[in-house]
This record gives sequence, C-alpha cells and structure tokens, in this order.
Amino acid sequence: MVVGDVTTGTDVLVIGAGPAGYVAAIRAGQLDLDVTLVEKDAYGGTCLNYGCIPSKALITATDIAHDARNAEQMGIHADPAIDLSGMVSWKDDVVDQLTGGVEKLCKANGVNLMEGTATFTDENTVRISHDGDGQGSETLEFEHAIVATGSSPIEIPNFSYGDEPVLNSRQALSLDSVPDSLVVVGAGYIGMELASVFAKLGTDVTVIEMLDEMLPGYDDDLKRPVKQRADDLGIEFEFGYTAAEWSEHEDGSGIRVIADPVDGTDVAADGGAAAGETEVESEDEDENEEPASLELDAEKVLVAVGRRPVSDTLDLDAAGVDIDDNGFIETDSRARTSVDHIYAVGDVAGEPMLAHKGSMEGEVAAEVIAGEPSAIDYQAMPAVVFTDPEIATVGMTETDAEDAGFDTVVGTFPFRASGRALTTGESDGFVKIVAEEGEGYVLGASIVGPEASELVAELGLAIELGATLEDVASTVHTHPTLSESVMEAAENALGHAIHTLNR
Repeated sequence: MVVGDVTTGTDVLVIGAGPAGYVAAIRAGQLDLDVTLVEKDAYGGTCLNYGCIPSKALITATDIAHDARNAEQMGIHADPAIDLSGMVSWKDDVVDQLTGGVEKLCKANGVNLMEGTATFTDENTVRISHDGDGQGSETLEFEHAIVATGSSPIEIPNFSYGDEPVLNSRQALSLDSVPDSLVVVGAGYIGMELASVFAKLGTDVTVIEMLDEMLPGYDDDLKRPVKQRADDLGIEFEFGYTAAEWSEHEDGSGIRVIADPVDGTDVAADGGAAAGETEVESEDEDENEEPASLELDAEKVLVAVGRRPVSDTLDLDAAGVDIDDNGFIETDSRARTSVDHIYAVGDVAGEPMLAHKGSMEGEVAAEVIAGEPSAIDYQAMPAVVFTDPEIATVGMTETDAEDAGFDTVVGTFPFRASGRALTTGESDGFVKIVAEEGEGYVLGASIVGPEASELVAELGLAIELGATLEDVASTVHTHPTLSESVMEAAENALGHAIHTLNR
C-alpha cells in the first residue's frame, strides 16, 4: 500500500499503451533511454483490446460461416451453426495473446510499466493516480513526455452507452448472443464493418446515416461494390436521417428508435422503408414537404458516429500544451507539441485516426527525443476499410494529383479478369493506379476487392521508394495470385496490359 505521495523520475514518460504509446516506449528503450509507460486500462490500448483486432477476428469468423453457407456454386452445401459466445471467446484468446506479447516486449526492452491515470501538474511533472482502495498516487518527474491517450467513441444525445440496448463498438464486439435486429447509427467504416458482421450472423440490420452516402470521403467507384454486397446481405439504409431518441416497447420485445430527417438533406433514392419501421406522418403528404421521421423497431442499437480524442483527462493546461477546438493536441512534423519536450502521437494528435499512423508517429517521437533526424511523412500512409469487399487506398487520388498540378495517367485492372480472384469466388472490384504521366512515378492507388488490405502494401512501397509504372509492371509476380492485378494495372497505365483491354 502506498502511503502519501512518492516522487520518482524518468527520461521519457509515455502516457497510454496503445499502438502509438507502446511502440514509442519500445523504440525509446531500444535507443537506451530510461522509459516509463503509464496505462490506466489495458496494454495494447483500444486497438488490440476493443477495436482493430477484435473486429477483424469477428469479421474473419463471420466470413467463414457466410462463405460456407453461400458456396453452392463450388459444389459445397453447408449451413454452419453460429455460437457467438464461442466466437467471442476465441476472439478474446487472440486478444490475450497479443496484449501479453506487448507486456513482454516492453519489459524485454527495459520499459518500466506502471498502471494508473496520469495528469500533468506542470510541464515536467505528472501525478499518477492508482485505482483501488488505499492505492493512492505518486508523482513522476520527466525530461520528455509522449502523450498517446488515443480516442473514445462519440456519444450522441439520448443514446447513453450505459443503457443496455445502446451499444458502442466495444460493447458490440462482446455480445454473447446474436440480436435478431439491429439499428446501426453511422455509415462510416466502423458502422459498415459491424453492420456486415451482424448481417452475416443473421441479424436484420438497418443503417441510419445523416449524409446521403455511406463511407464519406471514398470515391463512388470504390463504394459501389460494397453497397451492392450490403444490399445482397439484406442491410437496409436510411440516408439523410439522424437518430433522435429511443424507447423500450411496453411488452419488452425490443426498442423503437426515432430517426429525424436532416434539415436540407435529400434522402437518397434507396433510403426506402426498412423492415419493421413506420412513418410518423401520413403517407399521402405533399412530395414537396420535408421527409417524415422514421420509427425503427429493433432489439439493439449500435452507435458508430466516430471517435473523439482523449485529451480532457490530462490537464494539459497545467503543462502549457495547446489543443484545437476539437480536443486534438497540435503537433509539428516531429510530433512535438507547443511545449518542445512534450510530444503527442496517435489518435489524440489528430486525423487520420489509424493505428499504423500512430505507431509511425510513436517511433518518430522516440527517435527525435534520442537526437535522431527523424520526421513524420504521411505521403505513403495507407487507409483500409475492412468491409466486404475491402477498400484500401494510399497516396493521391486522381483528383488530388491533378489539383497538385500533375499530368496523370491511370491504369486499372478488374478482379473479374484475375484467375486467382475467380478461384476464390471473390471477383468484385478492381485495382487502380495513379501515376505522373511524364516519368511514370506512382502517385497513389486505390483497391476494392479481395485482400485489398494486403495488396495496398506493394503500392505504398512503390510510392515510398519513388518507383515508376515500369518498375511495378516489370516486377515478375507469382501466378496465379491476386497481386498480379497490381502488375496488370501498371501495365494498363502503360498501354500494354495482357489480360484486360488497354485504355
């Protein structure tokens, strides 16, 4: 038991043990710095414990069941039984293995691990509060600090995550039974990934989105196969609506979610009437009037409208660290905040909120502290949506490149022309490469289709190395593989693709 307040010191304090924080701590340890890593919840952070890894585990498991159930064209007839509690238990085992590995790696690299909540008292000191009766707190002095506190789900009015039928993504990934019906609020990447998971489990899913499209920020040609697959899975969409409130049915049979039309937003043509819903206003209203509110009946509601930075618990004012209006910590290209010896990495440092982006920033921060000439470069930063099919992008879009003053050439290759894609039964989508027309330098790429999350790495490397279309096209790719599609897209841009018509 700690009595009173104990003061200790460290060269580098890292606050938060997610993919940004633990990577920063390990890299600093490798550079022979004295490092203390403070974590209030679980090593590995949201990504390993409640986000990236659990969701991908359930995506994989539900894909196996769905593919088996829909493989008649391959001569396979099956109807697998779903044991969600067993599936979640397997997911938890995966998580435990990875988080245990994080602890071992930290200790092996000399990182001091400390459980508790860190709050700045000035620009060189934090107070660590330990949970539990009699655990007290202690003061930690540091020469450098790296803030990596991550983000948390945004909660919308009238939908508290403390209410049993209202779920955030973390809660949805830990259900022990499959809900018969589910309303998903938000058609961003989290909402769409989980909507697909539950639809494949047999849940009737309706997605509410305040905009007039799903996955805002992605090009229409990338979203089209995803929307078609969602339609095939029976997912209903209500575009141009926002969730307003919910109530329980008197007979205990579920809940009713009220969705109001967004002012000035046209409801998409395929918004339609979802199963189990009624319109509050009469059906013979004038077509020029605002769309009616909707009543959506469901067993549960999942709110996935985005995430916010966790910066309000740190008392950053005491350290003199600036944040923007949205709560993100402002940083420069070396991850430094407004206080030179305090750094911020990962979600708390701003968009894009990607685990691999946070890890890269964590390494840079550690190296800068150690005196190395390291800096952050987002040029080849990939982004992936693990929908069905997957979407992956890296570098510039064609519009981005043209806006930047490049004369561009574009090459594409459809997966329906890929022998390997056809043998997997997944041939929707394509690979698209954007290059500079003169020398052929690869500027960006986008992929929608099977294993897009894996294929994008080759194109990220091409951008990072300054490779040309000729470099990619002349690299021999194994046959038959999905990666041949990358080679063929490059050849298509050069005008000599073999297995698709050239532009």
